[in-house]
Order: sequence, then structure tokens, then C-alpha cells
Amino acid sequence: MSTSVKGRRTEVGGRKAGQREEKPKFQTITKNVMTENKPLRVLLVAGARPNFMKIAPIYRASLYWEKVDCRIVHTGQHYDHEMSQAFFDELEIPAPAYHLEAGSGSHAEQTAKIMVAFEKVCEAERPDLVMVVGDVNSTLACSIVAKKMCIHAAHVEAGLRSFDLSMPEEINRMVTDAISDLFFVTEESGVENLLREGKPRDKIFYVGHVMIDNLLYQKDKLDRDGGRAFSVYALKQSHPEYAFLTLHRPSNVDSRPVFLGIVGALNEIAEKRPIFFPVHPRTKKMIEQMNIGLSEKIFMLPPLSFTESLFLWKDAHVVLTDSGGLQEETTVLKKPCVTIRDNTERPITVQIGTNVLAGTTKEGILRAYEESLEKVAGARVPEKWDGKAAERIWDVVAG
Repeated sequence: MSTSVKGRRTEVGGRKAGQREEKPKFQTITKNVMTENKPLRVLLVAGARPNFMKIAPIYRASLYWEKVDCRIVHTGQHYDHEMSQAFFDELEIPAPAYHLEAGSGSHAEQTAKIMVAFEKVCEAERPDLVMVVGDVNSTLACSIVAKKMCIHAAHVEAGLRSFDLSMPEEINRMVTDAISDLFFVTEESGVENLLREGKPRDKIFYVGHVMIDNLLYQKDKLDRDGGRAFSVYALKQSHPEYAFLTLHRPSNVDSRPVFLGIVGALNEIAEKRPIFFPVHPRTKKMIEQMNIGLSEKIFMLPPLSFTESLFLWKDAHVVLTDSGGLQEETTVLKKPCVTIRDNTERPITVQIGTNVLAGTTKEGILRAYEESLEKVAGARVPEKWDGKAAERIWDVVAG
């Protein structure tokens, strides 16, 4: 049973949508289609497993709106055998309505395959809005197709900048933002970057972070069930003082000198406390090809589900990573984080959060490791990283 509150569905006796904040001063670009007979049709695009962590709260929040028809499109940018029905069940979202099966290839080849396949979906669906998240090739490809077909495009996580044009993700972010109609921003630096690039202020919305929505949602479930069914449960129990590591960026693992410097620091840290290391397939391949020697105190694990990974890192002494998302998630849970990169497109995690940029040298990583353990005391959670970003997005789009 459901009732309608200003166009939004609220489940009676179940979970309720959050309270509406002050209405954004913006006349939605899609309001003309929201009639009794024609719901707002939205295609929500994901290209790889981490993207689904971002679209999950957006999809779940869409169910509270009577006049929204939201459908998930999986471009298949990354093949991932872990993405079974259980994966979607864990996120509490349906399997994608469309799977484009783009597969791997060069950046140009992959982007082209996604564009060709997504154009066919748009021709069949005739959506009112295409919503993309993050900065992968699928983000770029689907936003271009939408605009070429005169379909409105919205970018979630808009405005983030590393200012490093050697990163493919930076190109994807910049181009997507150059053509989007709506910009949903996670931190103030994103607003500033978009305004500097000439985007209209009334199209920019600081809504918070959907990745944090999912983090808090999954952590709440994990706190209730305890994680006893996980394969890593016994490992965690037997090594209570540990560090957690993710490492996958080509710039870190494809160069033997760089990789050896990183591993030198990791091996030294492992002498102080063991490191749990779910190994990305690319990283595993490079370790084997380059004959990289890891300490026996670095426990190499297979790729983990989101909740298995969260189960480990939320209680780690420190997190070491070259991921973008973990910089933000550790900030919210006030967990020391060492980012093994020279730059970050998420500066707020360094400015007020728990994140310390380490670079990629052994000396820099060891310095950042010590600094991160001291930084937590003064860390704060950024504004609007409260688990309600997806609700704010739909307030703008469908309110």
C-alpha cells in the first residue's frame, strides 16, 4: 500500500523517504512530460561494478516517485563474473533492463561500441533523461549519445577534477560536463570547477554523494547481520590489528619501478601489522608477469563483494588505496586513509577528511602512513554526506 505526498510515493508501515529540503530554485527541464498519462522515463547508466554502488541508491529512491519510470542500463564495459543475481539482490535493485555487452578494448574501441549499442536503446525507449554517474568510458559514451539525440543528460558526481590530463577519467569527466544539462555535485570544489568552466549556476546542484548513500545503507545492514557468513570472517577474527589495501591503477601497477617502490613501502608496513589485499585481476597479472615479491604478511585475497570489502576496511587500522571511492568512504567513517597517487579529484577528503596523499615512492607512502594515523582526530564529514543525496537528486529532477 502506498500514499502520494507531493508526487512522491511513501510506503505505509515501511521505510519512508527522507524529508524534503527547501525546493531548489529551478524549473525542471523535464516537467512538461510529467503528466498523468506519461511518466518521466529515465535511463540510469552503469558501466562497471563500482558504478552500480552509485546507481543503487538512485534507483531505490526513484521508487518513491509516482511519475518516474527509471530503468537500469548496464553497458558491460567491464566483464565481471561476480555480478550474478546475488550481486543485484545485495544492492536491492533489479537486474539491468538492458545489457549492452560492450566488453573490453582500447578506449576508442570500447567507447564506440557502447555508443552504437546505447543509441539503439535510446531509439527504442525514447527516454526523457539519461543519467550517468562517475567518470568511466560509459559515462562519456552515453552522455554523447543522449545529446546527439536531443535527450537531456544529467551527470552525477559532476565537477570533480584532478587536473591531470594523463588520466582517462579526467577526460571523461571534462567532456561529460561540457555537454550535460544537469550537474549533481558531491563537494564544493565541484561547484567551483563548473562555474569556472562557464556552467549556469541554476543547473548545478550540490546534493551530496550517492556513494555515501550506499555505504551507509549497506553498513546498516552489515551491522545487523555481523558478516559471519563471509569467507573472510575467520581471517579478520584471527588478525584483529590489520591494514586494508586496494591497488589497481595502471600508472601504479604497469610500471615495474613504480610498482616495486610501492611494494617496498607495503612490505615494510606489513612488518608492523598484516595487510589484507583483495587483488584486482589486472594487478594479479602484473604481479605474476613482473615477479613482484610481496611479504608473507600481505594476505592476497580474491576480489570481494562490496559488503565483504566494507566488512574488512571499516575496522582496519588504516586503509591504503589508489581508488577514488575509498578516499570518500573512509572520510565518512573517519578511517585513516593513505592514497597512493600524486593527485586527487576529491580534495575535500584531504582538506577536512582522513585522507593523506602519498605519491608513489616508498618514502612518500611511509610518511603518509604515519601522518594518516594522526590526522583522524581533526577530521570532519563533508556537508550533505548524510545518506540522502539520491533523494535530493530526484527532488530536482522530478519535484
